[in-house]
Amino acid sequence: MSSSTPLTRLAERLRLLLRRNGKPTGLHPPALWAEATSTAVLALAPAWQKARGLWLRYVWPVLSVVSVLGWSILGASILLWASGQAFGWQEAKAAAIAAFVLFLIAVGFILGRSSYGVVLDLARTRVAVGDSAVGSIAVSNTSARPLLPAALELPVGAATAVFHLPRMKPQQVHEDLFTIPTARRAVIVVGPVRSVRADPLHLLRRQVLWTEPEDLYVHPRTVALAGSAAGFIRDLEGMPTTDLSSADVSFHALRDYVPGDDRRHIHWKTTARTNKLMVRQFEETRRAHLAVSLSINTDEYASEQEFEMAISAAASIGRQAIREQRELDVLTQKGPLRCETGRNMLDDMTRIVGAPMRRTAVDLARSLADTVPNASVVFFVVGSNVTPTQLRSAAASVAPGVRSLAVRLQTGAAPSRANIADLTVLTLGDLADLAIVLRKAAA
Repeated sequence: MSSSTPLTRLAERLRLLLRRNGKPTGLHPPALWAEATSTAVLALAPAWQKARGLWLRYVWPVLSVVSVLGWSILGASILLWASGQAFGWQEAKAAAIAAFVLFLIAVGFILGRSSYGVVLDLARTRVAVGDSAVGSIAVSNTSARPLLPAALELPVGAATAVFHLPRMKPQQVHEDLFTIPTARRAVIVVGPVRSVRADPLHLLRRQVLWTEPEDLYVHPRTVALAGSAAGFIRDLEGMPTTDLSSADVSFHALRDYVPGDDRRHIHWKTTARTNKLMVRQFEETRRAHLAVSLSINTDEYASEQEFEMAISAAASIGRQAIREQRELDVLTQKGPLRCETGRNMLDDMTRIVGAPMRRTAVDLARSLADTVPNASVVFFVVGSNVTPTQLRSAAASVAPGVRSLAVRLQTGAAPSRANIADLTVLTLGDLADLAIVLRKAAA
């Protein structure tokens, strides 16, 4: 039995479409065409995948060596030769031969193989905005013969750094240091390190990758919340609730013993005086669970600087909560951030990209109330374009008994505190004032 190919399967499928069980299919021409097209795509998909794999593995690496100028020179030589043949122009043929010879000479510059051992080392893969990000490239000659001078390229984000290698003896090591600017919050892809062989005219350019790319996280700038600012978050842990409990740390009253009560809570002095078992009843306290609502709707911020300051403020509050081992949830319009560790939170803060969107800080506050129903304190981090009416609406979504605060960013404003109903509004004009406005809230 002959093996079935995609084309034979396609032909058989088309025959079945045109006539099934000896009767017309009843399909209208557009439906028949759509069915035939989908069948053809499914039948030819394996062949297409195989051809694509061969192209990417063997053909594209060769074609990608030729630069735009190289393709132009090659095309010009073919056009000049065709014109010379058609019209008998010897000058055109001579120019075509000269261009083709240049192309052949360029091939000689990219042939050969270099044997390098390249180590890319970033001193730290996570830094804050403004900190120094230092790295090094160590290149060794792993061959048994000297290597001619060459150049290494290191992509750093959208830019590319070039390192020039001297003539290297066997086993010789050459090291270069570099510094990466960290003026903005970003995830910068560093690498891969690649060696470049090219002719003087850059008609051909051959690259060899020597390392894997690495991610450099430039975290938002944060400030330490020390003293009473940190104590403000700490004091939230002992906030009492109206719920009664049979075991806690806050004593409330005595009640009659009920079978099943813990005998350790029997109050023996009262029992001896009343001749009946009495047990202690406690007032349930709430462990501090911070929820931070960070709006990334850029329409609510007056400037990019204000937006970055909001991210830094939210990161500072979250970092202090994690440092004190408090439960933490951070939510944006694009979903929750990871808060298991300070590193995870700052990594996700670094990836935040603001954009104009329909969901406002009020919508985010409502989502936060549903996502974190057990929060004991809520921070709304918003921009200066958010109005007091919107803040009042955001506070209305907070459950009774939950402390709510709004950190409103306004570049250059003096630190201040105001109240809108049960919502405490803290105005922040500079990140360094965050500890000050939190102390105002604690007062």
